[in-house]
Amino acid sequence: MIKNIWVPALLRVVLGIIFLAHGISKFQMGLGNVEAWFSSMSVPGFMAYVAAIAEVVGGILLIIGLFTRVVSALFIVLMIGAIVTVKLSAGLLGHDQVAGYELELSLILISVYLLASGPAALSADHFIFKKRSKVQ
Repeated sequence: MIKNIWVPALLRVVLGIIFLAHGISKFQMGLGNVEAWFSSMSVPGFMAYVAAIAEVVGGILLIIGLFTRVVSALFIVLMIGAIVTVKLSAGLLGHDQVAGYELELSLILISVYLLASGPAALSADHFIFKKRSKVQ
């Protein structure tokens, strides 16, 4: 019971909190500054806005468990993009003052689990789709 109810919910909520915190951090730094930082790494500047909004909105949605699969897929794409465009050259563990991509890889794996497992018992998805299937 613990494995089937609490673990997926814990993974989902913690992943949501992590992405929400990263999104809020981007807004606090100022999206113009984040845009300049992205541009300095040859990432299109508009992606700063996309990433910040996706992280905040997606993080909130994951915390409440709404659209879990869609948000998880979005986060997989974001993290693959971060690895390929920024982190890959630093390697898995990084070097000197440059972080590696171990965090992004971990976030991808949690997102893959949530994408594959679908709505957990303790999620808005479960309650909404469970009610829909009973009505039909």
